[in-house]
Amino acid sequence: MNLASGMKCCILFLLFSTSSVFVPVSALWPMPSEYSSGGASLTIVPPPSDSSSFFRMSGTRDACQTLQDAFDRYTMLTFPHKVSSLNTQSQSQTQSQTKSQTKSQTAPLWTANRLRRLLSFGSLSSPTTLRGIMVQVEDESEAHPQLNTDESYTLTIDVGQGDIMGHIMANTVYGALRGLETFSQLVVFDFESATYQLDAPEWGVPLMIQDVPRFPHRGLMVDTARHFLPIRTLLHTIDAMSYAKLNVLHLHLSDTESFPLQFRSRPKLWDGSYSSRERYLKQDMRWLVEHARSRGIRVVPEFDVPGHAASWCVGYPEVCPSDPTCQQPLNIATNKTFELINDIVAECAGVIDGGDDEPALFEDVFFHLGGDEVDTSCWENDSEISAWLKNHNMSSDEGYEYFVKRVASIARKHGRRPVQWSEVFDHFKGQLHPSTVVHVWKQDTNVTEVVEYGFDALINVGYSNHSWYLDNLHVPWDQLYTNEPCEGIPEHRHDLCARVLGGHGEMWGERVDASDLDSTVWPRLAAIAERLWSPQQLRNVTAALPRIETFRCLLLERGVAAAPVHNPMSREGPPGVGSCYEQRRIR
Repeated sequence: MNLASGMKCCILFLLFSTSSVFVPVSALWPMPSEYSSGGASLTIVPPPSDSSSFFRMSGTRDACQTLQDAFDRYTMLTFPHKVSSLNTQSQSQTQSQTKSQTKSQTAPLWTANRLRRLLSFGSLSSPTTLRGIMVQVEDESEAHPQLNTDESYTLTIDVGQGDIMGHIMANTVYGALRGLETFSQLVVFDFESATYQLDAPEWGVPLMIQDVPRFPHRGLMVDTARHFLPIRTLLHTIDAMSYAKLNVLHLHLSDTESFPLQFRSRPKLWDGSYSSRERYLKQDMRWLVEHARSRGIRVVPEFDVPGHAASWCVGYPEVCPSDPTCQQPLNIATNKTFELINDIVAECAGVIDGGDDEPALFEDVFFHLGGDEVDTSCWENDSEISAWLKNHNMSSDEGYEYFVKRVASIARKHGRRPVQWSEVFDHFKGQLHPSTVVHVWKQDTNVTEVVEYGFDALINVGYSNHSWYLDNLHVPWDQLYTNEPCEGIPEHRHDLCARVLGGHGEMWGERVDASDLDSTVWPRLAAIAERLWSPQQLRNVTAALPRIETFRCLLLERGVAAAPVHNPMSREGPPGVGSCYEQRRIR
């Protein structure tokens, strides 16, 4: 027996003859598109507590403000424990000597985690030291991300002697943000040695990750109309989304129940809010949009018309049917309705008061106009509206078509691309403008037909056993995980699947407010995030289970109140005492 094999036998004896602490698997989520790992361990020297110098731009250039802020943020996320960098360096150099001088002869000399790492490369030598990540970005534009923004990146850490640097290379600032998030999830803290290390052997050096999202549109819809969500709750939600590489926050801003947003051109709209304290100033919304931009997240507003709009009648009753018991859909028979909608879209796009420019309220090209669940019986029972339909030789369904087409043209006039719910396509199909994005939520909407007509589609089919409606509390994470956005589209028609832009987890707010938003959304939204980011063939629920369990614990560490993975009803608390990492053992 040679020395190396004898040492391994000794280590194995220690592993199985002493009690060991449970070692979680890697928390990397979502999985990258391509990667290779050498398995060797690596000690990481954090920067001083008052510095973000671990992350830096390559060359002599200073980072743009977006990246500098990200460096500060990811320094705190990656290195949450305050340890001296000098102490880390000393520990790295003398680790094996210190371990061998353990006072108690009966206590384990090594943690199970460290022993497994040693077995992976068969040596007790000191690990290489990583002293920083160099970031190289081709285009440092800080313009708001859009649908076609490049989020790809490459992360490399090579084997070397002594101190080495890792590298993140990206075409855009927003690709670099995704690379920073990946690196932050690969770093683990060893409490025994008080050092940060790369999560070997799963993600040891030499390490190369080449990553690009499968779908460009990966989002969460939150409903601020059924229950008001404070601005800080939304900011916190954006932070949590960035941890799973989601890139779209869809704000369902108004509905039958409330209209909380300020409009300078139409100051009575927010008279439809729940109360005078449950409102958003325009400056609040600009704060939110900028916070999202700095994390590579687009904000898409939705004002659902002509149905789901009774709250508009509080401030502007003239845009609603005359019967107070039947106030939606909005009144198609008066131009005042379309003038109001025009003013909303114009102000969101940054044009108000007949041409005066101001910063856009929402910078994204997408503008969601709803169009779902339109019951036209109110039009038929209203004498003014029914007479208007008759005079224009329209049935009520033709009136519905007229309405959704006209508001879509208003969006296009102001440089916005209309997004409308699937009923609009189901009714009118190829008669819609080709720029329309069809948002599919109904099971009976044929996605293949949508894309064959040439429309782009967003997917979040609700009310099924694999629904992406997160308010369906009984639907477990694995059903969301196996919901394939291109299901039903012929496999050889890659051109058709390319028209599926992505999708959302939908958080309808009838039974959700700021008190339980986190635990209702997370960790199930992570399952959707990986389905939309990672390669299509990555669908093994058994393989994904330990990773999503560990990712849920990472969310908790970062202040996101994610519910346990295995709850029968999603937002219930833990079933009993125990470690976050071992809850799967007490299902």
